[in-house]
Amino acid sequence: MEEGGNPASLTKVVHLLVLSGAWGMQIWVTFVSGFLLFRGLPRHTFGLVQSKLFPFYFHISMGCAFVNFCILFPQHPWSQLTFWETSQLCLLFLSLTLATINARWLEPRTTAAMWALQTVEKKQGLGGEVPGRHQGPDLYRQLREQDPKYSALRQIFFRYHGLSSICNLGCLLSNGLCLAGLALNLRSL
Repeated sequence: MEEGGNPASLTKVVHLLVLSGAWGMQIWVTFVSGFLLFRGLPRHTFGLVQSKLFPFYFHISMGCAFVNFCILFPQHPWSQLTFWETSQLCLLFLSLTLATINARWLEPRTTAAMWALQTVEKKQGLGGEVPGRHQGPDLYRQLREQDPKYSALRQIFFRYHGLSSICNLGCLLSNGLCLAGLALNLRSL
């Protein structure tokens, strides 16, 4: 760190804290909490928890990406950017774009499709079981085969969910590459 506690030092610390905090949150939500909740909660309860958690998660990801981009953007003259600085700005802009798409467009549509699916499932007495613990015939498959509206809703849900997952993984990868680049550019520990 530079001596005297100059503002550039504080900016670097804020950048590192926000970037590493966002990446840690993304790792936890993507690879730990989702799987634990999915395997331990009834299907509709899991959906309710995700519908409350994801708007905050995506907006926090968007806010962190915005802060990091705004910290780095004015730091260097455009004509003097190195390959690494250009790459980092592009990665942070990608993270901001993907997090914004998730927060403002995909998450509301995914959640709306999930609520529509759950409405149909509740009418059939489904949704209270914990995934992976049922025995006997697959009642959801039977419902898909019998109800074209349910089948169409399910396709819509999985389309939005898939796009959201891709955006989330893109944010996670972008932030991870930025962190790796920062680590590789450390002069000492």
